[in-house]
Amino acid sequence: MGELLIGTSGYDYTDWNGGFYPEKLARTKFLEYYSEHFNSLELNGTYYRMPTIEQMRKMIDKSGGKVRFSIKAFQDLTHGLDRSKYQILIFEFKKALEPLLESNLLVCALFQFPESFHYEKEERLYLDLLLKEMGPVPVVVEMRNVKWQNDQVYKALRERNTGWCITDSPNLKNLLKLDYVCTSDIAYMRFHGRNSDMWYKGDNVSRYDYMYSDTELKTFVNPILDLLKHARIVQLFFNNHAKSQAVVNAKKIEMLLKEMGKEI
Repeated sequence: MGELLIGTSGYDYTDWNGGFYPEKLARTKFLEYYSEHFNSLELNGTYYRMPTIEQMRKMIDKSGGKVRFSIKAFQDLTHGLDRSKYQILIFEFKKALEPLLESNLLVCALFQFPESFHYEKEERLYLDLLLKEMGPVPVVVEMRNVKWQNDQVYKALRERNTGWCITDSPNLKNLLKLDYVCTSDIAYMRFHGRNSDMWYKGDNVSRYDYMYSDTELKTFVNPILDLLKHARIVQLFFNNHAKSQAVVNAKKIEMLLKEMGKEI
């Protein structure tokens, strides 16, 4: 059985005060508190600003080495598609990850592409260039356009030992359908919630404003246990971060998996 890592997509949310974090906990203490409750963290602030070596060292210090990290790639790598800049950006991104690699706390880098990143020749070539430059850092890719969800893509990712991000998202025409695919030794799943009404018209909070019911969470348990038979590491990250819902759901699925005999 593979190793199971459970956490949330981000941790630095002030609206978690009083819900997950103690009411008056200083923001500088958030990560320290988080690390007492979860063994893994998807660091997504790096999407908005290129990470630095010093920032990653601080993450290690504040978490006390208790948390394994997956780092979301800077947005100019996944949304900019500027071939004149990608090598410089990849170099800078990989350089920042060195403290995590040296501490054996980096699980992978997550490259999340937008729905507008189509399954076309130019985009496929660009993705191939990125993956080549990222070696030997483990990479997982998340697609938002359903056209990428095909056997040819899965085969190409397996050949490159690149992970495919399994997503649970609203049931909308162009988004990926839930499919438990594993293309590397890292299985990766993101829970975005199922708020169809706000997916396109909402912001980065309201889009993910959704609480999974216990009934919904139970449907994930057996597929996750199956993933654990095939992958070295299985990561589960809840991105429904509004109102501390990600924390509630992450803890609940942890409990459900423990009830099935999985040690965490």
